Amino acid sequence: MLLLAHWLLGCIAVLSQDVFVYDQQSSTTDWPPSCGGVFSPGDPPGHGQSFTPSLSAVGFIRLKLADGVRGNSTGAIMQIDLRSDSITGPPLGTSLPVEMADGFAGTADFLFAPDISVTPQVMYYFEPRVLFGDTWCVDVMEDVYNHPRGTWIAMGRPDVSVDCWFQEGIIIPEPSEMALLLCGLGAILLGRRRF
Repeated sequence: MLLLAHWLLGCIAVLSQDVFVYDQQSSTTDWPPSCGGVFSPGDPPGHGQSFTPSLSAVGFIRLKLADGVRGNSTGAIMQIDLRSDSITGPPLGTSLPVEMADGFAGTADFLFAPDISVTPQVMYYFEPRVLFGDTWCVDVMEDVYNHPRGTWIAMGRPDVSVDCWFQEGIIIPEPSEMALLLCGLGAILLGRRRF
């Protein structure tokens, strides 16, 4: 029975569903990504987005991205650095790497594990980086997204009329229906066994 209990707890962890809780987003538009910000391996620092969280942690940043050179059978591996004080300020953490397939265009989630603690209502900065691969585009537009709690930064300088498309927040793991069903079945079996 103890083995069954451990198996059920393992199933709950494996079958859990993550719930994304959004702290903020620059836009809710659904069109394909534009190529406003271009990133390549080895680019100098100083390009990214400032934002002001209202939650006390950052667990993910979602970006709209597109392959800058499609059809060359080369994707990329990207990550995001989260910084304080400025776009080149001290790093608070780095997201897990995300593999981008050749020709990809859409949204990608950059996860921070564990969540990075931040102070609400203080400005922070994120900087997308291409670690390996070819050129990638980040959806950045002038006078479209108009994010009120931050701005796009190019070559270390903020541009108040430009923002990138992003969503930011935390992830709360929740058990799936199947995991809850298995847990309930296990509890019934354990209860019947005792009597």
